[in-house]
Parts: sequence; structure tokens; C-alpha cells
Amino acid sequence: MSTIDIALGAVVNFPVLVVLLAFIPLYLILKTPPIRPKGCRRLGLLPGRSNLDDEFDPKYSEGLPNDQKDQGRPSWRVKALFTYPLKSCGAVELQLSNVVPTGLEFDRQFVFAEYSKGEWNIRTLRNAGFNRLALIHPEIWVPDPSASDYDTNLPEVKSDGVMLISYPRLTPTGWKGLPTKIGMALKICASRHTFQVPLHAPQDSSFPLVPVRIWKDNPLAHDFGCLLPASLHAYMGFDPKTSPLTLFRTSAPHTRQIFRNAPRKEDLGFQPNTAFADAYPIHLLSISSHRDVAARCAYAIPRLSIRRFRANIIIQGPAAFAEDHWKRLSIGGTEIHASCRTVRCRLPNVDPESGDRHKAEPDRTLKAYRRIDDGDRTNACLGMQLVPAQEAFMLHVGDEVRVLETGGHRYIKMLAPGEKVEGV
Repeated sequence: MSTIDIALGAVVNFPVLVVLLAFIPLYLILKTPPIRPKGCRRLGLLPGRSNLDDEFDPKYSEGLPNDQKDQGRPSWRVKALFTYPLKSCGAVELQLSNVVPTGLEFDRQFVFAEYSKGEWNIRTLRNAGFNRLALIHPEIWVPDPSASDYDTNLPEVKSDGVMLISYPRLTPTGWKGLPTKIGMALKICASRHTFQVPLHAPQDSSFPLVPVRIWKDNPLAHDFGCLLPASLHAYMGFDPKTSPLTLFRTSAPHTRQIFRNAPRKEDLGFQPNTAFADAYPIHLLSISSHRDVAARCAYAIPRLSIRRFRANIIIQGPAAFAEDHWKRLSIGGTEIHASCRTVRCRLPNVDPESGDRHKAEPDRTLKAYRRIDDGDRTNACLGMQLVPAQEAFMLHVGDEVRVLETGGHRYIKMLAPGEKVEGV
């Protein structure tokens, strides 16, 4: 039985049916075509395609020697690349990516924040009641001079591109919601709302610089809250009249410098920094390590996707947890420092496909056997935090991964401004 049959079968009152049918021509008139930013092209893999389509293949549970070829390619290589333009929301999967000082280009440049206790505080999937962030999907569109409608005077071009933000359309309960449900089933109206924001705040913009708290930092960022539609506030469960929810875009002069386990300016020639990532520019995860974790909590989540861990670079080839002791590596010929292990929180308990939060897994399984770092014996570790030895380069799916140096790690916890610990 189709969705339409079910919806129509619920209509038992003839006058109501007449009203519903009257809505259909109205929807046809009001039907809005998909947004396509002028003069731009969309970044990332085509919808429905992913380099992780085979992530549950048992072959990824076993490591391979790093000195052999795998069907003519390096056995240790980049399997998938992801950037997360809007923190805690959907990913953009890439075949190649520029790397900029803050990490993969566009990564964690935007964040939602809630006004509480006299200041703006970022909100992520960690926060209670914010599961719906998982179903918000960003798209990155960049200027394309080959586009037929390209014009240097377009606002989309002047802002160096735009980000489209989509989220599920809410429908009223009961019979009042039937017109919308039927319209979505007939594809007369979209099942998701979509709006766009500029990728960069214009120099003469009306987007003020406002402090926003992220962990123990308070960087200045551009407040894009005036662009949020009422339907987004409603989807997130906020009242647009009081507007306690906003959207921030990082400001290049006010990114957050990183110290802790990161290499220093005297070694690199620059001090590493990041936008709205939690701690370091790039997060790497090995698919074999993830398969080990997934197998141990399969009793609760039979198909635990690696996407839950929100890594930028997913690699294949090394045996499970080989990366725990990497200090320096080369990816595609670029030297990269493995600054520390990734200390995990409960965020991976949220399913990125449904937004549902599991009450225990995979956090419980990880803590049962992956509390391995003397710097934080309370929490588990999975993956590595990376700092490139150069500020700008390119990453490609298929790039060879080589280990240049191994050694010990000891995680340094996040510090407040001016706070000192030994070795920092």
C-alpha cells in the first residue's frame, strides 16, 4: 500500500476530502523549484554515492602490510574524505579537498548557538534536546565561471559561494497535517525546507562580530541569525519571537590558536589554529579500528556506521589501532603531525541517519576497553587528531598513507585562557 493510499484512507469525512482536493491546485501553483544558487556549482559527491558504500565488508577488519599494492593502489590509503561545514549537522563527502590553516576547507566554519546565562553558547549533538541537528543537511556551492548564469556582481559570487541548509518539514498533527503529507507524497511540496547563507561575510556586511562560547574559548564570530527562517526555529523547538537560537560563522582574524599537544610555531613556522572544531584541525579514523568497536557492540547496534564518529579522513589498510602510536605520517606526500589520540564523548551515540540517541552504545563499549591514554583515564580513545606541517595543500581519496615516526602519547586536557599545565 502506498503512502498516498494510507493518507487518503485516513480521510473518512467527505467534506474534509473536498477540502483536501481543493488544496492540490493550490500546491501546484505554490510549488517552489529546488534552490540552485546562481553562478555556482555544488561541491562533493553526487547524491546517493559514497566511498563508504562497502564499509561493512568484513575485509576491513583485517590489516594489510604497508609495502604491498592493493589492486594496483597503495594498501594504506585514504578511503573517504568528509567536511562538516555546520558543526554537528550532516557531512559533505568529497573526492578531493583543499586543506587550509583550520583543517579541511569549509570544515566546522558554522555553528548553531543558544543564548543562555547572558552569553551565546554553541550547541551540538552532545546537548540534550539537540538530536535534530543530525537531520540538518548543509551543501556547499562555490562560484563557477563556466556556469551560464555566472556574473561577478552576483551576491553568491561576491560572498565566494553559499551554503544551502535543509531540514525536515514539520506537519501539523491529525487531519490538519494531511494536505501537507499528501503534497509531500505527490512531490507537490518539498519534504524539506531549504534556505541559503553566504559562505563568507561581506566586508560591508550587517553580520556583527559577537563572542560565542566554545568550551573555554570565546572567539568573535559573525552572527548570521537574521537569516534563520521561522520554520528552522520551529524545527529546533525554539520561539522565533524571542530568538534564543542563532547561527555563527567563524571570522578568519579570530580563529582559535591551538597549543596543548600541537607542535609549536618555532617548529612549523606557524601556530596551528581551528574554527569551530573541538580541538585540532583534522580528525583521522581507521576503518579497521572502527570495525573492531562495531563488532563488540553489535548486540545493541548491528550496523554501527563509521559516520557516527564524524572523522575528516577515513583510512584503510593498517591493522586495528595501529594509529595509536603514530607521531608523524605522510598523506599524499604531505607531512602531518599526529598530535594526540581523539578522546571520545557520547556524541557517537546519536545515529546520523535518524537522529536517535542510543542510551549506552557505542560509548559503553569504548569505555570498556579503550581508556588507554594516561592523560585522560576517564574517557575512551578512538582515532587521531592531526596538525599538518604546512598550511595549504590538497588531499585526495586514494592518497597513500605512510608512517614516518611512532612514539608515545599523553593527552593534555583543554585549558582556559592563561591556564598553565606542565609541558605547555
